[in-house]
Formats: sequence, C-alpha cells, structure tokens
Amino acid sequence: MFESLGFEETTAKEISVLLGLTLGVLFGLLAERTRFCFRRAVVGEDARQAAGVWFTALAVAILGTQAAVAVGLISFADHRLLVSDLPVLAVVLGGLMFGAGMVLTRGCISRLTVLGGTGNLRALTVLVVFAIVAHAMLKGVLAPLRTTLGTFTIDLGETVSLATLPGGATLWSAALALAALLVAARSGNRALPLLGAALIGLLVPLGWVGTGYVLFDEFDPIAMESLSFTAPAADTLFYTIASTSITPGFGTGLVGGVLLGALAAALLFGSFRWQSFESPRQTGRYLAGAALMGMGGVLAGGCTLGAGLAGVPTLSLAAILALASVALGARLTDAIIRDGAGFAAPTTTRPPQPAE
Repeated sequence: MFESLGFEETTAKEISVLLGLTLGVLFGLLAERTRFCFRRAVVGEDARQAAGVWFTALAVAILGTQAAVAVGLISFADHRLLVSDLPVLAVVLGGLMFGAGMVLTRGCISRLTVLGGTGNLRALTVLVVFAIVAHAMLKGVLAPLRTTLGTFTIDLGETVSLATLPGGATLWSAALALAALLVAARSGNRALPLLGAALIGLLVPLGWVGTGYVLFDEFDPIAMESLSFTAPAADTLFYTIASTSITPGFGTGLVGGVLLGALAAALLFGSFRWQSFESPRQTGRYLAGAALMGMGGVLAGGCTLGAGLAGVPTLSLAAILALASVALGARLTDAIIRDGAGFAAPTTTRPPQPAE
C-alpha cells in the first residue's frame, strides 16, 4: 500500500523510520506534558492521578487496536506476543526485575527517555546503561541466560489471548477498556491531562496499523511494531555506534523522536533544566535499576509500553502476565525501600527522594 502514497523509490523499512520518528515526537510531547509513567501509577505519591492518565491511554489503545483487528487491517495471529509456548519463568522473573528497576530509578524507561530530553542526566545515563544491558541480553554475553530461562515454558495451546476465551475479543476488549476508564473516572484528573493521555493511547494503534498494514510489503516485509523501548533502545545504541554497517528501523526513529519531542515540549513550556546525580550512592542505585530494567525488559518480552500499553491491547496473556509482574515487582521493591528507610532513620517523615 505504501507505494501508492508516492514512495516508489524508498523501502518500507526506510519509511518506517519516519513513522517511528513521527510517533516518537508526538509521544515525547504528550508524555512530557502529562507526566505519563507507569511507576507513578503504581507506587507514586500521586498514584491515583497518574493511574488515571496511564489507564486512559490504555483504554484508547485497546479500543483502537481491536477496532483495527475487527475491520481486518491487522492481525496478531503470528505475532511474538501470541506464541503458544509461554516462557512463564522468563516473563514473570523479567517483569519482577523491571518493576524493581523502575522503582530504583524512579521512572519506567519510557518516562526516563522523556526526562532525558528535558535535560535530566540521570535519565540519560539510565537510558544508555539500559540499552547496553538489553543488547547484551538479546545478542551478547547475557544471551545464554535469556535462552536458558526461556526453556521453562507452558503450552497454552489455542488459549494464547483473551480473544480465545468465551465472549471473544469484543467482550474482553470492552471489559478491559471499561475497567481502565473507571480508574480514569475516579482519578480526580481534569479533562486536559486525560485528553493528552487519550492521544498517547491513539499512538498505539497508529503504530500497529502503520507497520502492519500501510507499510506491509510481502516481498520485503518488516516487523509489525508499535510503541516499545526495550529492543528499540538496544537497536538505537547499535545504530549510533555502527551506522555504516546497519540500517535504522521503526524503533530507532521512535527513540530519537521521543527525545526530540520531549526536548521541544521542555523548551516550549520552560521545563528544561539540567539535573545530575547527587551522590555516589544515588548513582549506584540508578545504575543497578537500569541493569535490572535492561535484563527484565528482554525477559518479559517488553517494557511497560511494549508489553503494557502496546502489548495488552493485543489481548495477549503473556503481555498481561508481564505487566502484572512489573506492577508486583514495583510494589515489593517500594515496600522494601520504605521499610529499610524506616529502620535506618525512625521518623514519621518519609526521607527525601530525588526528583524524577
């Protein structure tokens, strides 16, 4: 289809970079303004408001993605999120690790990418370490760990998604979207943040349809993708240091676009400011969290965007399990940190936390 749009001299992969860049810029702008972050929605001091924003985006993503499936634009039949052999140990352990990591760094990797565009050097450091560790898990020295954990599987047979359960995709999509909207309705947010969140959610089906339908080329196919940061961060790192050897793809454009979009929003609204680490202890905590997210994101099959915001709308059981594991890991880690701080300095006042 993309050839009919006037791109006869370019390939689908080349155009996918522009698509990723466009979606990334929009995500960066919107996420910077709405402070979109799954960590805040789970353990943040303003968890109710943050959850309202995050789940509004999820509801729109579910409805938009399943509408595209219903009209036949895309299909997830052969997608990696819907494989019958569920690597349950890798998904659960990876989710727990990612959740712990995002608490240690005070932000999921999508939020930290946005913060990196606003001058936060802590976030940029985490992004680099995250990308290095993720690449090591995918193709480097940590790959044997990934493959070993991936051998512990459960055969789901035909039941790889909620769409295979009684009621089908329509019922389960409506149920998930309604539950998400109820969270949003009780969040106490004003209309503008929720509108921004809805626009973020709309980017998910745009990514799926863009890569899976508009840019579909049976002679030179590309992967069907949407918003995600684990593999794209690794690919962006590799492209940055070896651009003469490889070609960029959708994920590379996406990461670059998010940084540019966040930078533009920060400059436009006056929120850009340089921030750095305050102590060696804080640096170590952020580096540990980055490594945990890098390993966990690969094992779980995606981050809070790849397995969460973009994964759950596929109705994949693996994606739902991964997101639940991330939330559990975050809650457990936050509880441990709070208890440890209490032992170290008995007080009724919570110890100061670094800004995101």
